[in-house]
Formats: sequence, structure tokens, C-alpha cells
Amino acid sequence: MDYIILFFIGICATTIGTLAGGGGLINLPAMLVLGIPVHSAIAANKVSNTVSSFSSFFHLYKEKKLTLKESYWIIPVSMIGGVSGGFIASKISSDDMYIVALCLLVFAFIASFIGKGNFSGDERLKVSGKSVTGLYGIGIYDGLFGPGQGTWMLYLFGHLNIAYIRAVGYVRLATFSSCLGAAITYISTGAVIWPVTIALMLGSLTGAQIGVRIASKLKPNYVKPILRLTTAALVVQIFLDNVL
Repeated sequence: MDYIILFFIGICATTIGTLAGGGGLINLPAMLVLGIPVHSAIAANKVSNTVSSFSSFFHLYKEKKLTLKESYWIIPVSMIGGVSGGFIASKISSDDMYIVALCLLVFAFIASFIGKGNFSGDERLKVSGKSVTGLYGIGIYDGLFGPGQGTWMLYLFGHLNIAYIRAVGYVRLATFSSCLGAAITYISTGAVIWPVTIALMLGSLTGAQIGVRIASKLKPNYVKPILRLTTAALVVQIFLDNVL
């Protein structure tokens, strides 16, 4: 029965995560409630995210919504950012990380009402100071803390006037990049409980395909309200985790 529950958790978390980020709000707490050890829950999340993120990116690539020529550089920038964040995380306390995460997410929530980007633009993704610095910084955040990485990236691409469906593809490519190294690490240390991981992965693959199909039909003016709701939920969860 738990495997069936995990399958549906994967569908729900990855569908939402594809549309607005924040899928970890659902699957990690749910796995912990089911009694899965925390390291094995994180491992299952990283492995399933690696596979599902690539599947949604590949779907959009096949549909010619984006090109590798425009997006290949996301992979090394995100990976280097993740490594940098992991290094920084080893030097600061978990309490400080919670404070940093809360401040950044509250800032993102406020900035979403001020920023002009609304995902209706059609700019191409270019290597620039803003794009590289932004992706590298979010990669650091992902390696440092994690929750909200996809949401942060969507805010960045909205600011860069990237169309929503292409922004979703770029976020999924970056998520694949940042999760791949972590997944390999967890597998090598034996933290992966494979039946649990496979159940979550199959649900995540399904959710990824549902998510990209909804994203292709979602009107740009609906995106920011969804992002704001996700950001608010992340702030509440991180605050409660820190207080409790």
C-alpha cells in the first residue's frame, strides 16, 4: 500500500514542481510521515527528480520548444553552483541556513509584485551577467538549502522575459543537473531504498509529463499567482520547521 501512496505522491509533487517549483513541499514530508529514514527519503527524491526532470526537458526539446544550443550552458553553471553551495553549507550552521532561506523567499515574494517579467515575453536565453550570476546563485542556494530552487529559477526567467513554457524546460534541465551529482552520491553510499525510490520515480515520471502538458496550455497571467502561492507555502513550511 505504501508503494501505491508513494506513486501518487510522486505524481502530485512533480506536477506542481514542474509548474511552479516547490515539489519538495509535498514528497519529502510525506515520505517522512510514512516512516522512511530521512537520508533515504532525500535519496529517493534526488534519484526520481533526476529522471523526471530530464523526461520533461526532453519532451519540450522534442516539441521544439527549446534548443540545446540555447540552454546547454545551464548544466555546468548549475552544477558548479550546487558544489559551491554544498561547500558553504559545511561552514555554516543549520539555523543560519534557515534564516537565509526565509529572507530570500520573502524577498522573492515581495519582488514578484514589483518585477515586470510576466512570462509573456519571447526573449532568447543568452549567456549574460544576469543569467549566469542568477543561475549560479540559485545553484548555490540549491546546494546550500534546496527548497524553492525551481520557484527561484522561474522568477529569474520571468525577469529575463523568457516565455513560460521555455522557462519550465530550462528549470527542469537545471534541476536534472543539480540532482544528478547528488543522486550518484546517494547511490554510492547505499542510502537508496530501491523499492521506495522506484515507486516515487514512476509517479514523478507521470507527474512530469502531466506538468509539461499543463504548462504548455497555462496562460502567462496565471503563472505569477501560482508562483506567489508556492513561495508563501515554502515560507510557512520553512518557518514552522525552524520553530518546531
